[in-house]
Formats: sequence, structure tokens, C-alpha cells
Amino acid sequence: MRHEFPILAQTIHGQPLTYLDNAASTQKPLAVIDAMDHCYRHEYSNIHRGVHTLSQRLSARYDAVREKTARFLNAARPEEIVFTKSTTEGLNLLASSLGELVLRPGDKILLTTLEHHANIVPWQRACQRFGAELVVLPINDAGELDTTHFSDYLDGVKIFSAALVSNALGTINDLAPLIAEAKARGIHTIVDAAQAVAHLPCDVQALGCDFLVFSAHKIYGPTGIGVLYGRHDLLDAMPPYQTGGDMILSVSFERTHYAAVPQKFEAGTPPIVEVIGLGAALDWVTDKGLADLAAHEETLRQAAEQALTALPCLRIIGTARHKAAVISFTLDGIHPHDAGTVLDQHGVAVRAGQHCAEPVMRRFGIPATIRASFAAYNNHDDIGRLVAAVQATQQLFQ
Repeated sequence: MRHEFPILAQTIHGQPLTYLDNAASTQKPLAVIDAMDHCYRHEYSNIHRGVHTLSQRLSARYDAVREKTARFLNAARPEEIVFTKSTTEGLNLLASSLGELVLRPGDKILLTTLEHHANIVPWQRACQRFGAELVVLPINDAGELDTTHFSDYLDGVKIFSAALVSNALGTINDLAPLIAEAKARGIHTIVDAAQAVAHLPCDVQALGCDFLVFSAHKIYGPTGIGVLYGRHDLLDAMPPYQTGGDMILSVSFERTHYAAVPQKFEAGTPPIVEVIGLGAALDWVTDKGLADLAAHEETLRQAAEQALTALPCLRIIGTARHKAAVISFTLDGIHPHDAGTVLDQHGVAVRAGQHCAEPVMRRFGIPATIRASFAAYNNHDDIGRLVAAVQATQQLFQ
């Protein structure tokens, strides 16, 4: 399916582009590019505010994406889908609005060591604002959650927020039983599905979570648009996150009445064309078959891990039994940033750094890793080019 991704048909420094930075952002198929282009060329108007044909036509298409997203996540109703600009904004919304609803001084918020900074910093701010305390579930040497004493961490916890897949290591966390145990204690549960949504089903009813967040650009869609799923009763009880136009019923200088969920959380002119792109991306993934895409990526990950492990002086960080399409590794005596720069000279695009997961790096006693991450359009040729580029990097620094 590489031909559906025009950006892959180029060379970088005279080498075929080998794009392995998919955990940061995926490339876009023609189906998404064309849908957004067609919207700008033939359909664009502001929505939900006009009586003219363009506005009403695009309003219907926009609202249909909300219904499509609800089906994709197996939400109970479309009103449980809030459009945000990103996973990060969704988590900030929850830290602010859910925090205001449920947190009191002395309460606790439970996270895990595997979290992205976007699922750490908003909760630190919430602790400062509401007088709560942050509690962190540890990981073992394989990069898996240590759930041996999970129940002991739940005392006094009001919110449990965790990633379904680690962006830094690729660990797939078995969250459903943890969520069930937390909910039995009356704890509100949040799933960060940013890294999971393109690789495994994110069925909110099977997970049993109260909230789930993801970004479209992680699943072949555009940047600037994210999704927050929330149980309707909780969204209805939560105060707004931002205020302004399109999230109100009526305004006077004395009082404002807010619109119903989800509009209550969607202040201002929305990212209209980006929502259309999200809908096209979900259609594309559904048409290809998420399970088939995941199986292809798993085959590539296993082959790449086997090939990389055979190289001397290379250490894979994160050896969990269940992983998504992410490989983090280090090279003895070579800083990941230097390695990433040399790999780029060979046309291989990887991510080098802490991956917005500094606590993970600290847990393993390293400054950073080189991260290769796979998507539907990658193939075994990409693995060969990655391994050859790593070997060339090692030879350069001998």
C-alpha cells in the first residue's frame, strides 16, 4: 500500500526514504489528503451557524464523523465524543474539568512510570490546584507495569490515568483488569490511547474506562484534531474547560447557560477540515482492517528486533512480552542524537531522545534512546536499510 502515501516516493540524501518515526506521527494516505483537499476546494464553510447550503452540507458531514468515531471506539452514543486539538488537550481538559469535579485536598491521582509527559504534567498542575497527591505505579526491568501490589496503590485515589501503549518502549499494558479493580473502588479511569489507536482495538466498553483520548495524526489523519471519549453522565457533570462561542445556549451580562455535551467542551470555531480528515483516516483504517495492519506491523517488529539484536554493542530498551510496533535501543559509546543524525544521512528517519518520557529514561539509567517505529506502509526493505544504517553508524564512531 506504499503507493497510497505519496511522501514515501522521495529520496533523502540520495537514499530511498525509510520512514520509521511513526510513533511520533504517521504519514497520510491519499484518501485523507484528497478528502481534505476536496473539502477546501468544494465544501468549505463555517458550520453549525449558517442557514446557507454550504454550511448545512458541511455541518452534516462534520457531525457524521462524530458518529463514525463513536462506532470506531464502540462508544454508547455520539454525544460521548468530544473533538479536541490533540491527546494533550484532552488530558489537560480532564485534569482541569474532571479534577474540579472530583478532587479535594488529600485525594490521590495514580499514574504509571510509562507515561508520556502529557499524562504527567497536567496532573501535577491538578495536584497543585486542588491539593491532591501524585502516586506512581512502577515498572520492571522489561518495561512492564509491576502490578503485584496494585490494590495497595488505590487507597485514597480518585483518578487513575494510564497509557494503553508506551510511546517510548512499545509496551502494551493490560489495562482492563486494572480499570475494573479501580472502578470497583469508585475511581475514575482514563486511557491514553495515542500510541494504541493505530495498532490495536480501543473498545471503550471492553476496556471499561470512563475516558479515552487519542490524536488523529497517530492514525494516518491530520494534526490539529484529537478525540476525547467520555461517559455521558460524567461529561454532563463536568464544568467547561474553555468558554466562548458555540458552547453556549444563551448569554447575558448576568448569566450564561451552557450547551449540552459535547458542544459544552468545544468552544470556538472547530478544526472543521481536520475533522473531515479524521473521518477519512478512520475509514481508511477500517477498510484495510485494523487487525491485518497490526499483524503486519508485528511481523516487522519481530524481524527488526531479531536483526538488531544480532548487532554487537546494541541494547534494546524495553523487552516486554507484549509490545506494539516500537523498538527503542542504544548503541554503546554513541549518543542517540548523533546516531539519529547519521541514520538520516542514509535516508532512515527515526526518533532520538527521551520521547517525552523522561521518567522512563531515568528508570533505565540512560539519557535517551533511538526509537524505530513501524506503520502499515513499512516493509522488510525498511528493516534492511535500518540495520545497514546502524552498522554504518557503528563503523563511523569506531
